Amino acid sequence: MDVISLEKDIKSKRFKKCYIFYGEDEALIQDIVSIIIKNTVDPSFLELNLLRIDGIKEGFEVIENATETLPFMSEKKVVEVYRAEFLSWEKDKKGEQTFKKISKYIDTLPDYCILILYYVFKEQRDKITPEVNRIKGDIAVVKVDKLKGEKLYKKVEDIFIQKGKPIGKIELRFFVDNVDNNMRIINNEVDKLISYTDGRNIIKQDILDLFSQKSEKDIFNMVDFLSQKRPEKATNILNELIFRGEKENYILSMIERQFKILFNIKLGMSKGKSKEILSRELKLNIYICDKMMHQSEKFSFKQLKRCMELCINSERNLKTVSLNKKTELELLIINTVM
Repeated sequence: MDVISLEKDIKSKRFKKCYIFYGEDEALIQDIVSIIIKNTVDPSFLELNLLRIDGIKEGFEVIENATETLPFMSEKKVVEVYRAEFLSWEKDKKGEQTFKKISKYIDTLPDYCILILYYVFKEQRDKITPEVNRIKGDIAVVKVDKLKGEKLYKKVEDIFIQKGKPIGKIELRFFVDNVDNNMRIINNEVDKLISYTDGRNIIKQDILDLFSQKSEKDIFNMVDFLSQKRPEKATNILNELIFRGEKENYILSMIERQFKILFNIKLGMSKGKSKEILSRELKLNIYICDKMMHQSEKFSFKQLKRCMELCINSERNLKTVSLNKKTELELLIINTVM
């Protein structure tokens, strides 16, 4: 069963006795689990009819006892087993025994109980045991894939709205395109952005300011290597950023931002402005402004204009051309030193 079919069942109030969820994003899985609980358990008696069990610490007997207990003043109860590592492809002897017992037991679950088991992948190559799909009974096995495209935009927009902070369509897309696709991380970054903007409307620069704190030094060094016409060193930094999980769109935005600041600093210096004035006008730390003033001297106005144009072309290509994003950034690095 996929998530769309599951959502249709929930809307129609059709529930299985057992659900097995698996995927990379625990927050997404927990959202679905919460929806099932909300639609099956009386909120007045939630604490008495919802049991959460750690699948690593506890074995089959604890899970069985939890499901056999009658619900209190409610038609249904839910037993949620998180960290159900006995569902994994690789498991120890205890996990093997737990899985075998649960596999046989699911077909005999009482009608008043919904058993939810979920396993979060530790890495992309991780997977659940294929034996899961052979379990008999009133069961749904659901892979919870990460959201993409319009579904992801809509989900993140809903998060902003739930937190009482609407965001514009352009700013929303820029935020989503530059944040890691992990709901727990997204929620944290939304909270930071709301706190940072403090009651005013969110603009693109706010998002850049929020993300730039993490990799500003690396981007500075990358551009510095470009000024020295050493693309191999700049490419090494690019590879490090991608390895650390930075998204290509975000890296491009930061490179473009760096060139824009360098252009404005060079323009200000040509008019005789001091670093104190420039740092205030461009909202830069005076120490960083001083370093960027020195860096700007390594470029001509013509070079900086060309670099900004190349960034705009790369941004357009990332949105419209089916080219590998990393390759596009590597081409940008090569073109800026030509």
